[in-house]
Amino acid sequence: MKLSIEKVYPFISKEDILKLGKEAKDCNVVVENGSGKGNDFLGWVNLPSSVSAEEIADINAAAEKLRAKCEVIVVIGIGGSYLGAKAVIDALSSSFDLLKTDRKNPVMLYAGQNIGEEYLAELLESLKGKQFGLINISKSGTTTEPAIAFRLLKSVLEGNVGKAEAKERIIAVTDAKKGALRKLADQEGYKTFIIPDNVGGRFSVLTPVGLLPIAAAGYDITALLNGASEMEKATASSIEFSENKSEIYAATRNALYRSGKKIEILVNFHPKLHYFGEWWKQLFGESEGKEHKGIFPAAVDFTTDLHSMGQWIQEGERTIFETVISVEKPNKSVVIPTDEANLDGLNFLAGKGVDQVNKMAELGTQIAHVDGGVPNLKISIERINEFNLGQLIYFFERACGISGYMLKVNPFDQPGVEAYKKNMFALLEKPGYEAETKAIKERL
Repeated sequence: MKLSIEKVYPFISKEDILKLGKEAKDCNVVVENGSGKGNDFLGWVNLPSSVSAEEIADINAAAEKLRAKCEVIVVIGIGGSYLGAKAVIDALSSSFDLLKTDRKNPVMLYAGQNIGEEYLAELLESLKGKQFGLINISKSGTTTEPAIAFRLLKSVLEGNVGKAEAKERIIAVTDAKKGALRKLADQEGYKTFIIPDNVGGRFSVLTPVGLLPIAAAGYDITALLNGASEMEKATASSIEFSENKSEIYAATRNALYRSGKKIEILVNFHPKLHYFGEWWKQLFGESEGKEHKGIFPAAVDFTTDLHSMGQWIQEGERTIFETVISVEKPNKSVVIPTDEANLDGLNFLAGKGVDQVNKMAELGTQIAHVDGGVPNLKISIERINEFNLGQLIYFFERACGISGYMLKVNPFDQPGVEAYKKNMFALLEKPGYEAETKAIKERL
């Protein structure tokens, strides 16, 4: 993985970034030694290098057992309990897997990430006549969205195959000792994996939360962890600032933020990375958006969104900067053919690969946006595979911890997330919320 920040120098100087180098280094030390706010949620820091071969084998064995029984696997979770897994699975999967009749891997579907009645109804309809299994991911087992989905899907699965067989097709990823899902899993005899107490949801993709669904989808979690482990070493606080990509990224984005750039847009030129952008948005948004501070994280898919958001990015308010994820080599190639009539005027592209055209669109966009007043950072990976995705995941996690501390917030809590839940429970007249229900009704 490579990081280039040269295209921010027209807007902030190299000296501006170097001035923040010591601050980024100090914050990295705080991440590493656990001396800052939220230090009880730093289990992710050394996670890649600490996952044992036995743990990996256990995850792979459980995934293979589920794969052998199921043509469809539904991953139930919300936020960090599904975004990381979906980001990796979507990046590695064929975009048109559902059309294949010779599939080797199960269809991966998702539930519990919303409260859409039509979504759930259509999901249940699509599962009719299908052999399916469930991976239920929840620390407590009582989070509203996944709890509703699991109740519905568990009922259907048990009705289809009976409780004894359903038990073999349900895996719970939950707390080690407490919570509704832990209690149910112990009662029913589900296979379980543990969500570590010291790893928050948005940092959990390299725990069984992400590793089990990724393995069940047929991908190499050892390679994913190897990539993350390499980046763990490369971003340690002992690595000089000039070579430490996570420190440089954190320092650069904070220098831009302090200069008035309040919005960061994560850009990809590869449609398979769409959900990587969604995972990244949660990682930084939930970590930094506190105390009326924080860079607003947005994500776009280019060139698609150049035809919708391109005008605003080019000429809108100059409060933005872009971080571009560039993929150097495609895993598959398509060459543009010659057409004798040339009515579309594209014969000048004949013989070129589609990716070559995409790369020129990427370069042309960067030049245009920098000329238009948008600082650009560029992150390059050789190709999309498990190893490189592992590197990217850990790089952003480490940078997020550093950057949060540079903002002087706790990067590892999310107090604001609870506000809507409190109001929702009051409006639904949940037992124990009588006072809140009364207060809200007086406001309506």
